Amino acid sequence: MDVRGRRITVFGMADSGIAIADLLRRRGALVTASDVKPREALPAFDHPFIPQSPAALEHCDIAVLSPGVPPDQPIFGQAAARGVLVVGDVEAASWFLQGPILGITGTNGKTTTTALAGHLLREAGIPCQVGGNIGRPVAAMVETSRPDQWNVLELSSFQLETSRTLRVRIAAVLNITQNHLDRHHTFERYAAAKARILACQQPEDFAVLNAENAASAALASQARGQVRWFSAGGPCARGFWMQDGQLIADGTPLMAAVEIPLRGRHNVENVLAAACCAWLAGAPLEAIRRGVASFQGVEHRIEFVREISGVQFYNDSKATSVDATRKALESFDSPLWVILGGKDKGSDYRELRPLLAERARAVLLIGAAAPIIASHLEGAVRLIPCGDLRTAVETAWREARPGDTVLLAPACASFDQFSGYEERGRVFKSIVHSLEPRP
Repeated sequence: MDVRGRRITVFGMADSGIAIADLLRRRGALVTASDVKPREALPAFDHPFIPQSPAALEHCDIAVLSPGVPPDQPIFGQAAARGVLVVGDVEAASWFLQGPILGITGTNGKTTTTALAGHLLREAGIPCQVGGNIGRPVAAMVETSRPDQWNVLELSSFQLETSRTLRVRIAAVLNITQNHLDRHHTFERYAAAKARILACQQPEDFAVLNAENAASAALASQARGQVRWFSAGGPCARGFWMQDGQLIADGTPLMAAVEIPLRGRHNVENVLAAACCAWLAGAPLEAIRRGVASFQGVEHRIEFVREISGVQFYNDSKATSVDATRKALESFDSPLWVILGGKDKGSDYRELRPLLAERARAVLLIGAAAPIIASHLEGAVRLIPCGDLRTAVETAWREARPGDTVLLAPACASFDQFSGYEERGRVFKSIVHSLEPRP
């Protein structure tokens, strides 16, 4: 799209907002920045600023929304009714992005799978760059994009719900389970946002779907591209699966599951999805096998931090949903001290009762969601109100026995006490590294 001379207001001036505002100005647009926060509370930028209000949309041709800005706010509906084009930052960045997109979405696993897909392509010598909801905003990838290079993107429901023309050549939907109901309000709307990743595919494109997740598998009926499957539970039609402890690549043995260096059955699913995507992008199976074996995971995703006096500490700050926490719990056989809490997203924590009753010595509660979680888990497991992360870590360390594991897997967003899950995870690791071994 030619934006030269167009008047564009960018709403939400965090990293993604600043990146798209800078890009649009370089492409000749007349850019205004807007946010619900006052300018002095925002990162530095040099665009004219108007606080988020109807005034920010006056004399505006295009409104670009950062992922954290809900598009169902009345001012954006009114703007669209007046003929203002309302789009998300990924959609706007895609107007200028060169090269095909390999996109990955899902409630859980998308960060690991996106990072792994990029790693597999690089192992195969296939040019790519990785970003989106992981690391670099898409707008910051435009200047380094090339026609012969894959753009491997993690795409969240917040980014997808405002996409209208985004074409994803290889699109993986890992799973869809209840999440972000504080934003999308219903599971159906949340699932529909995820499904946007398939909306603009063409017959030569690919939809990579999880045969074991009902909501992901159901998207096959609306896929415009060619469907490929992945399954950790046995053979499927075309695609990648696990059978008798072996990973199978469309009928060809790939590797033993024990060669995967990541914990948990859910990571078998992530590997199968990433491998299928990389294979469809042209990676040979031998390069995929080498890449999987050499992949060391991503920060904040069941990340081993330290063992002290026989007690292990794991950082799964990226577990911001109940389903992600469930998968983390299933990855451990040792007795657990589980740190839960943060900003509630309308979740049902009762789903964790059986696993916690079976595997946890105690749950340590932190953050604003602590009372809700306590009401959902009462009677299933010992509950220890801690308030903040340091108190939770130190309490667990004081009571844990050799052979136990202390696991941060909060099942909540982090925005009550932290700027994001990354800060929460790094604070956790800092606290753990400050602990003194027992005499």
